[in-house]
Formats: sequence, structure tokens, C-alpha cells
Amino acid sequence: MVERMVGKQAPRFEMDAVMPNKEFKKVSLEENMKNGKWTVLFFYPMDFTFVCPTEITAMSERYEEFQDLDAEVIGVSTDTIHTHLAWINTDRLDNGLGELHYPLAADTNHVVSREYGVLIEDEGIALRGLFIINPEGDLMYQVVFHNNIGRDVNETLRVLQALQTGGLCPANWKPGQKTL
Repeated sequence: MVERMVGKQAPRFEMDAVMPNKEFKKVSLEENMKNGKWTVLFFYPMDFTFVCPTEITAMSERYEEFQDLDAEVIGVSTDTIHTHLAWINTDRLDNGLGELHYPLAADTNHVVSREYGVLIEDEGIALRGLFIINPEGDLMYQVVFHNNIGRDVNETLRVLQALQTGGLCPANWKPGQKTL
């Protein structure tokens, strides 16, 4: 039986990551919480694939908008930080990532992917999962879907803004509209 996660404390994590300056450091939910930041945590299956770079670069291109909303973005796969760095160092014209504005974390032991319910155990890779966590560590939003479909950054930003209103947002709510 799958246990509900939304509305509960998000599983804490600390992972090795490649930072935007290409250094290896740790990223953690605790650090974002300590800094009063929202966390947009997204999982993707593997480096050097076809759909993944389209969404990873799309998130990076909109990173400033996430920053304006006091949110930190962290991308995660079960690949190593060394594979992440090689992919970042590969030009976008060659199916690489090029420059990124947020960290890519390595869940090589599969603990975080498993705790967030996105690990495909027999393959050792993650489904596409997106989790929005408030600064208090409450998991406010989750969506998990098939690996053939890339994320919609506009929708991620819309949901983040809706959650930050603290109000009731009707269907098709857009930023700037009234809440209920």
C-alpha cells in the first residue's frame, strides 16, 4: 500500500551534487529550510537521454523566476556527480546540458528516490517526479509520471505561486487572479 506524502513532512535528504559553478558540494532540504526557501525537487531517469535535457535546461532558463519566488531548484537522478559533470560539460548541440543555474544531485544509493516513491527498483532509475516543499519542510505538491513525458515549467511555476498565496485557488487559477 502506498502511503500519502502530501501534507506531511517531506523526507529529509542530503546528497552530493554538481553546483552551477561545477564544484562538487552537498545539497540538503535542511539547508533550504534554514534559509527560509521553498524547495522544488525534481527527479529524472538518467543523464545523456533525450527528454531529460529538454526539461533540465528549460528549468534552468527559468531559474531566476524560481529565485524571485524564494525557491531553490534541485534536479536528481541516480547517476553519479561525475556523470552529471560530464553531461553539463557537453554542449547542448550534442545533447548535453551546458550551463545550469541550479544543482544536479546524485542519488547513487537510491535512498532519496525510494523515500520519495519514484524509484523503479528493477532498473535503478527514477520516474519523473516533482515535489514542492515549503520552508517548514511540509510536502505541499507532488506529481509523478511516465518517463516519456517532459515537465511543464509554466505549470510548476503556477503551482508554486498558487501554494504561496496561502488561499484556495480555483481550477485554471493564474497568478494575479483572486483566490476563493
